[in-house]
Amino acid sequence: MKNSAIMKTAKKETFIVLALYVLFFAWWYVTAYGFGDDPSEYSYILGFPEWFFYSCIVGYVGVSFLLWICVRFFFKEIDLEEQKEGEKNV
Repeated sequence: MKNSAIMKTAKKETFIVLALYVLFFAWWYVTAYGFGDDPSEYSYILGFPEWFFYSCIVGYVGVSFLLWICVRFFFKEIDLEEQKEGEKNV
């Protein structure tokens, strides 16, 4: 693979990862600050406040799953070692 093709692939994969982390931050911010201000009115899920459960637990699991999907289906394995002319890639 030529250097320009490697750079194009790396830029695409970098954009995917950055987009997922921006999505994760937006999810975290909206759910962490969107579920009320008064602790006496909190709802609880599995013993955690609702805001914490959705922002930190569900968000982390969801983004981890999305990252796994992206790595599995959109990322390519790239050999970064230079090969001498005439050598085969094993």
